[in-house]
Amino acid sequence: MPRFPFTAVVGADDLSTALVLTAISPAIGGVLVRGEKGTAKSTIVRGLVGVLPRVEVVAGCRFSCDPADPAPDCPDGPHPIGADAAVTAERRPTRLVELPVGASDDRVTGSMDLAQALGAGRTEFHPGLLAQAHRGLLYVDEVNLLADHLVDLLLDASAMGRNTVERDGMSVTHPARFVLVGTMNPEEGELRPQLLDRFGLSVDVNASRDPDERAEVVRRRLAFDADPDAFSARHAAAETELGARIVRAQEALDGVDLSAWALRTIARVCAGFDVDGMRADIVIARAALAHAAWCERDRVTRDDIRVAARFALSHRRRRGPFDPPGLDEELLDRLLDEEPEPPTDPEGPDDPQPPSGGSDDDPNGEPGDGDDAPDNDDDAPGNDDAGPPPAGSQQPPASSDPATDSSSDSVDPQHDSPSDAEESSQEQPSSQQRTGAAAAVGTASAGTPYRPRRFEVRGVGRGEAGRRSAAETTRGRVIGVSPTTTGRVHVTATITSAASRRTAGTRGRLDIAAHDVRHARLRGRESNLVLFCVDASGSMAARKRMDEVKTAVLSLLLDAYERRDKVGLVAFNGADAHVLLAPTSSVDRAAAALTQLPHGGRTPLAEGLTLAASTLERERRRDPRRRALVVVVTDGRATSGPDALARAQRTASAWPGLGVDTVVVDCESGRFRMRLAADLAHRMGATHVPLENVSAAGLVDAVAAARAPHGKAA
Repeated sequence: MPRFPFTAVVGADDLSTALVLTAISPAIGGVLVRGEKGTAKSTIVRGLVGVLPRVEVVAGCRFSCDPADPAPDCPDGPHPIGADAAVTAERRPTRLVELPVGASDDRVTGSMDLAQALGAGRTEFHPGLLAQAHRGLLYVDEVNLLADHLVDLLLDASAMGRNTVERDGMSVTHPARFVLVGTMNPEEGELRPQLLDRFGLSVDVNASRDPDERAEVVRRRLAFDADPDAFSARHAAAETELGARIVRAQEALDGVDLSAWALRTIARVCAGFDVDGMRADIVIARAALAHAAWCERDRVTRDDIRVAARFALSHRRRRGPFDPPGLDEELLDRLLDEEPEPPTDPEGPDDPQPPSGGSDDDPNGEPGDGDDAPDNDDDAPGNDDAGPPPAGSQQPPASSDPATDSSSDSVDPQHDSPSDAEESSQEQPSSQQRTGAAAAVGTASAGTPYRPRRFEVRGVGRGEAGRRSAAETTRGRVIGVSPTTTGRVHVTATITSAASRRTAGTRGRLDIAAHDVRHARLRGRESNLVLFCVDASGSMAARKRMDEVKTAVLSLLLDAYERRDKVGLVAFNGADAHVLLAPTSSVDRAAAALTQLPHGGRTPLAEGLTLAASTLERERRRDPRRRALVVVVTDGRATSGPDALARAQRTASAWPGLGVDTVVVDCESGRFRMRLAADLAHRMGATHVPLENVSAAGLVDAVAAARAPHGKAA
């Protein structure tokens, strides 16, 4: 299948530069490409192999050893060296190895060849994807959806240049040097900060808002679809020139000088951005050297350091799960200029143009047809600037409306508190009062998240591996064997099954049939869907309670992030309920939606529960193996619509029929409490947790107080 030419993608200058730098120096550690759907992420990565030079390998070596310098510990070795090596050499194109999101550990690292072990009685290593990618390109689409331990494994191999497998009585080490590229859509969830740090460079890709550039994208896409061969031929000269330039930069890399001034500048920049560890310093140094070689300079300059720092620091600024990535370029320039670059004679030409661009008549020699576009139906090129500031990065000020200072003591459960009545009379037109609707009167701010108590789904599930509830998954301890499941083969049980069919006294090789194979059953933990159903009515604002509610929910979101859960957010106030965020892996999007959630108006509790139930049902159809945990955050009052409390109670009484584990976080405050949330939890068959006991510390204090003798402090 023809690939869209790398040099033909429009408006991807930053991304193409980062990819080229990593191709020049794979020790940089790979590139993470973050961007919305349809921004040519996959297109340009797949096009990169078309400009990489062909590689010379030892013929028949499954690990692509270099004939000039074969790995001494290659499992297919030893290989001939010197004059004899030329006889066994062959040239082939650079490989693009794609790693699927559902790949197993064995598929990635390699494993024992079971056919040889069980059939021929020989222990032989079967290479995995890391071996196939050696001296090539390893591409992981949707890397943020890959299991964390696999991401860590890939990044370890990329940094060390080797893969070691020790299992099933084998110990194998083989070279694994490759250009690692991961692409992701942040809307589907972010990578964890500790994994972000392991990627050498990061680039944000955004679709262009320039009509002319967007039109050019479409024109090139149509031209490529109409005649891929002719389109590629028109860009062949630019592809060849770019490939030759990459080779020249690779050959010149060792001769580039990294001066003491450059090292001090790199250290000052990393310290100025308060970056943890030393990995950023090392990556910037390597990327600056590669950029200098790319620009045909024999020493690293300020411009080289600036380019490298832009790519190497933006993702390392994200320390917490809700911290947006980004880079303050004004601060970067101030840090770079603190110590002027030593004067020197010009040693190279001006910076050349990026390896791809938006014009067919650029200096890279692209033909004048202008026909260029992305490569698959979900990718379209866009601009490669640093991206807009992430939404929700700043919290709004705390509410100053009268409702936040009033008490919820002694109120009728079907009528709003005095604060609600004030809101309705002062903020709403009379038509809204008659329907129960209410305008939002404030937006509370969440405080600092804390460590919440642990909630989990009861029983044993079979969902995706995670860290919340007990389940039979692909990772964990062995609890038994099964002849029907897939996954890791239980060698001992397989041999036992075959041996049980042998006649007493029989000698010779053990014959193992397909029905003898047994697979291990593993007990670990799964990830769940945590659906938050949050009461945002005016009564929740009493005594600034909404600030505490948002802090509690933010803490539970942080817990969901750490346990690898999907999350969703339903809110209800006024006359209706709304899905603020459909179930997603992007916990930071849920945090942003929570931060912007306004409060005020009446309490449509029945509508909120009904919408939560329908959201659960839709998600069950999409992902039937993922079990759900519903967290209802409310004071239990129902005040919107006719017969509001009775309707809410009927809905709650029917809730156990859903078969979903539920937690009711009771937000009622004041000395005199009606215990409506406790009654709601009882009807729903849910766990009742007062808001102050959501935190692990609060729960410990409550237990200690209950156990303390009367009259003594806990």
